[in-house]
Amino acid sequence: MTTKLERIAEISARTAKPVFTSLYHMIDADLLKQCFNEIDGKKAVGIDEVTKEEYGEQLDSNVKDLVRRLKNKAYKPLPTKRVFIPKGNGKMRPLGIASFEDKMVQLALKKVLEAIYEPRFLNCMYGFRPNRGCHEALRDVYQHLSRGKINYIVDADVKGFFDHIDHEWMMRFLEWHIKDPNILWLIRKYLKAGVMVDGTFEDTEEGTIQGGNISPTLANVYMHNVLTLWFKLVVRKEARGDCFLVNYADDFVAGFQYKSDAENYYSALQVRMAKFNLELEESKSRLIEFGRYAEQNRKSRGLGKPETFDFLGFTFFMGKSRKGFPCPMVKTSRKKFEKSLKSFKTWLYDNRNQPAGNLIQQLNVKLVGYYQYYSVTFNGFKMSAFLHRVQQFLHKVLNRRGCGRTYTWDGFIDLLKVFPLAKPKVYYALY
Repeated sequence: MTTKLERIAEISARTAKPVFTSLYHMIDADLLKQCFNEIDGKKAVGIDEVTKEEYGEQLDSNVKDLVRRLKNKAYKPLPTKRVFIPKGNGKMRPLGIASFEDKMVQLALKKVLEAIYEPRFLNCMYGFRPNRGCHEALRDVYQHLSRGKINYIVDADVKGFFDHIDHEWMMRFLEWHIKDPNILWLIRKYLKAGVMVDGTFEDTEEGTIQGGNISPTLANVYMHNVLTLWFKLVVRKEARGDCFLVNYADDFVAGFQYKSDAENYYSALQVRMAKFNLELEESKSRLIEFGRYAEQNRKSRGLGKPETFDFLGFTFFMGKSRKGFPCPMVKTSRKKFEKSLKSFKTWLYDNRNQPAGNLIQQLNVKLVGYYQYYSVTFNGFKMSAFLHRVQQFLHKVLNRRGCGRTYTWDGFIDLLKVFPLAKPKVYYALY
């Protein structure tokens, strides 16, 4: 099966306009069993409450029956269970939990779609892609800012992107390369499967459910056609100067050498999004002057320092290199910094009754996880500040355990010599 998928990827990469007419047969028993093994059995269950362990008790017969239903078009995905998780801005993010069998079929379908589209996605796309992630996207933005002639930034975010993907446009995009009606039928089935909210069924007339195995790939296909291809084929050709685009799911940053190009792009972007049933989040979308020459240009016009912009949890700002030259830098955004501190503080108070050694050992695991994302070039000051705040919380927690022992700050420092906290280091270099 891997060889077949690799062959599809090779054809997609080498052909200008590839068309695939026979794909459905690839979702067979072997691929479905492979997907069964790859799915995490500890994840939440769907509305049928079937776990991986229960499904695997009669795996061969279950997969055989599933293949039969897929072949006979008798397969019907169950509605996803809708749950809500808090976001950083106080709002709730809707997620969908599919049944285990649907997770298997979605993962198999995802593998087929990735074989087709991964070779076709542009290099500026980083979200939900193999061997790519947030750090690579950050580095791409930084490289353009530090080496290019960028003077203006359009920082944009799509409002409710996953919830407002237009199903008809999605199918039209897929039909450009996929002519297998069975695969298209299966994808449409998932788009229209509906959700269960507190036991009540709701239709899904638009959008793709966040949390499903297939949703990230479909979202990338949509953004590829709506944004990145348009930027490459239209915006870049019409721009008078240097420009770039970096996209991570529904979050993207574009940079321009000339203000007129940036303004034209920002105006056209809003029209472009509206055409495909999308809308920019006004509070998170703006045009600013930013770049190596921005401070000097603004100073000549009697303006202050260049504005900053946030991307993937980091704030980009203009600083000075060791030699005194203007240099773009990054630091943890204030919102993410405070949110993470609150999370650490809550965890410490919830686990304060553990022995000090065990508590610090588990805390170090959490700290290293935090460092692995936020410890990038230029962010050392914020990392040290975060560790210092966590130390203060830990000191307070140890003195509120009701065991009759209190730690002065000097005594607490002595404790940390025995059970040291993990120290930050640069995990990812931006240059």
